[in-house]
Amino acid sequence: MTPELEPDDVNIRMGVTMTGRILVPFGLFSVSVFMILLTACAAGDSQFTTEAPAGFWYGLWHGIISVISLIIHIFNDSVVVYETNNTGGWYDFGFLLGVIGIWGGGCKMSCKSAAEKQHEKEWDEIGEKVEAKVMRKLKEWAEDENSADKGDWDEIGEKVEKKLKRKIREWAEKD
Repeated sequence: MTPELEPDDVNIRMGVTMTGRILVPFGLFSVSVFMILLTACAAGDSQFTTEAPAGFWYGLWHGIISVISLIIHIFNDSVVVYETNNTGGWYDFGFLLGVIGIWGGGCKMSCKSAAEKQHEKEWDEIGEKVEAKVMRKLKEWAEDENSADKGDWDEIGEKVEKKLKRKIREWAEKD
């Protein structure tokens, strides 16, 4: 005899709870509010004038939200990525720091861990070994072909492809 299941038991087993139904709209609302707050101080705002230009801190903020500003600018011409009413060098410096802070400044290549470097080195070695074996076998095949009669190239191509796949598979299974 199977036990009777209450509707709440079924919902819990299926991963549906009352809080789950509330979290999705709450998450969308939170993201919307966050996006509005991010763009509240976007470049091109009327708060910046020649008498009160944007300085270093606004440049930093505009650099941080530059991607969001660019996306909004595509749909709304009144929002720009860079504030033209600025203090000059300090605003530019802040803007660049903001952009570099978000995009990483190109240090992704130099900030690899030792494990990542070792992993890349191993794959480079494997690639070089495969390339050397393929080149050697192709040279052997070409030498054999020069001594044999010239046959149908489609048939030869299929044979080469099959043999290459088989040899690479065999080589990969060795280690």
